[in-house]
Amino acid sequence: MRHYCMSQQVWAAQALESFDAVVQATEGFRSRAGQRLMAEQVAHTFSSATLGKVDEESGEDAPTRSIAVIQAGTGVGKSLAYCAPAIALALSRGTRVLISTATVALQEQLVNKDLPALAALMPQPFKFALAKGRGRYVCKLKLDRLAGTGEAEEEADDDLFAEEEAAARAKRPRHETEARIQFYSTMAQTLSKGAWDGDRDSLDTPPEPEVWSPVAAEGASCTGKHCPAFSQCTYYDKRKELVGAQVIVANHDLLLSSLGARVLPELDNCLLVLDEAHHLPSTALDQFACSMDLSRITWIERLSSRGLRIGALLEVEEIADIPKHSAQLRQTLQDLARIVMDVYGAQLKSQPSAWGPARVRVPRGELPEQLIAPLGLLAASAEGFLDALRAISKALRAEMRDKPDEAKRLSTLYAQIGMLAPRLEELHATAQLLLQDAPEGAVPAAKWFALEVDGDFIVVKAHASPILPGTTLRNHLWSAVRGAVLTSATLTSCGHFDFFLREAGLHGDEATTTLEVPSPFNYAAQGTLIAAETRADPKNAAQFTTEMVDALLHDIARVEYGALVLFTSREQMRQAVDALPTAMRSVVLVQNALPRTQLLKRHRERVENGEPSVIFGMQSFGEGLDLPGRLCESVFITKLPFAPPDDPVGEARAEWLRAVGRDPFSELVVPATAIRLAQWVGRAIRTEEDQAHVYCYDKRLVRTSYGQRLLKGLPPFALEQRAPL
Repeated sequence: MRHYCMSQQVWAAQALESFDAVVQATEGFRSRAGQRLMAEQVAHTFSSATLGKVDEESGEDAPTRSIAVIQAGTGVGKSLAYCAPAIALALSRGTRVLISTATVALQEQLVNKDLPALAALMPQPFKFALAKGRGRYVCKLKLDRLAGTGEAEEEADDDLFAEEEAAARAKRPRHETEARIQFYSTMAQTLSKGAWDGDRDSLDTPPEPEVWSPVAAEGASCTGKHCPAFSQCTYYDKRKELVGAQVIVANHDLLLSSLGARVLPELDNCLLVLDEAHHLPSTALDQFACSMDLSRITWIERLSSRGLRIGALLEVEEIADIPKHSAQLRQTLQDLARIVMDVYGAQLKSQPSAWGPARVRVPRGELPEQLIAPLGLLAASAEGFLDALRAISKALRAEMRDKPDEAKRLSTLYAQIGMLAPRLEELHATAQLLLQDAPEGAVPAAKWFALEVDGDFIVVKAHASPILPGTTLRNHLWSAVRGAVLTSATLTSCGHFDFFLREAGLHGDEATTTLEVPSPFNYAAQGTLIAAETRADPKNAAQFTTEMVDALLHDIARVEYGALVLFTSREQMRQAVDALPTAMRSVVLVQNALPRTQLLKRHRERVENGEPSVIFGMQSFGEGLDLPGRLCESVFITKLPFAPPDDPVGEARAEWLRAVGRDPFSELVVPATAIRLAQWVGRAIRTEEDQAHVYCYDKRLVRTSYGQRLLKGLPPFALEQRAPL
């Protein structure tokens, strides 16, 4: 044990030496006390964790878990502070670093800029690779078929766009279908010539999801090494790069969706860094939520006929019950759709369609009695159907091993079932979560039904989701992790880590330590927060928006260079755009009017030419946008960014908190808003030379007690209060 403690100290010391050497070797880089402090914490955390398998039964000590939650203010240089010591430690310990981010922009920054620069400076060489989900890569077998270059299909029911509903295909004009075939043909030729690497994101113009989906690689329809195109498979080529890399950059979605799948390094034997960690709780909720379509069910008959045909070819006995399961599923889904409309139809139909799909949440997660029996029948039928499909898949894989010369035909059969099987799995999972009853005092799942119109069809959907991300992450992620660092510029809320720790499933975890590293910026000298009040109460949306827009137009008319205006709703942004005077319209760039990269390029060009340029955006522009210097001298926040009040998961959670005597506004809404507001305000000062003004038109920031809590979580700008204009 003493030897291991000595090793920990040596590992940590060597990791810090590597960090210091990189800082000293970086031209024009200045030493930052906060960055060094963060690097020390990273080195200590990763040197303390026990990695690899531990046999406690044979007397070995229980493994030591070590987790650090580090808030690193803007300008600290957190990517170097975690990369250098983590990589040095991984090389010393013979393990790997897994870095997970929330956004593609940070992934690309790490892979294309930060890690190459670090590799050039560190004394020990290392390789790094980018990990993406399988669906980001093309399936050559599917592409060749859809491009018309593959062999003719023998299966009559396997049409060109097998994933789409028949009604949607019937509506598509012939010229559009021909254009798609031409698009796929061009894509196939570009791939075969080596001019494209098969990655969706590397296409000049990434295709829309409905165009990409039919050619995307997916686990359910992939036969791996048995596929005839395996030697040319982009996805598996990228997987080979991961095997030889000491540093792998992934994203939170992939991390959570691949738990236990051996796609990424095993979490008990690698050093895990979660950057942009404030997104982890919401990603977890999205990952473990599920839904099913009660109305569009023709796929069940297609899956049934494919299962029967392929199962008969392989003499699989389990297919005998497929017709029964298929008929039962179709009938039960129809019954469920009818019952949902009987119970909730009036509420669903009364909601305005302009606000998106109508939704009705099930109070306390307690389903009406008439839904329980059909859902039970649905879950049982889906399970029986899935058992039969598993038997067919097992038989197909055995046949591929025994008859490699028939790999193409067998892989095509496997793909035909695999394309539709995930829908059946999702249906089964949704039925089970909907049926889940919370014992007295336990936390219920959020359950809701939605109604939307798709052309001439009325579509009813059922949804279910856990409501506490912390519990989900504790059970699925932290139980497997030994050493981890979670970091972001916004992990404290109203000055405390408690909210994030609860949301992330680390509250009360003895292995977890926290560290707040302040920004090196002098916010009081570099920036001013202007609380621009309105007479109207922000809760009165119509009156407030009218007055706020008037004040906003008054303020942006004085913008000399770059500015960013952040709105809390599309309607609010639309009203501001409509109110723009003619002379000001040429100055404003509106989110979604251009692709994001083009919009930002135009903004930079205007500012560099000495012209004013104002970006109108919403939540996605309030985070991860780096516009230093004159590119963003003013940030305008139109209203405090509270979460939408109609989010069914948030509603269910608030309902549960009230039921157990707790205050959801103080405990949930205010802390979540504090993190979002801190991100928005963080767009203003990006370097030590920046000077900026932040305007907030919501008087609740300075007039309410919770507003004072929000202010505590913001950088210490000089504060000015402005009376209504």
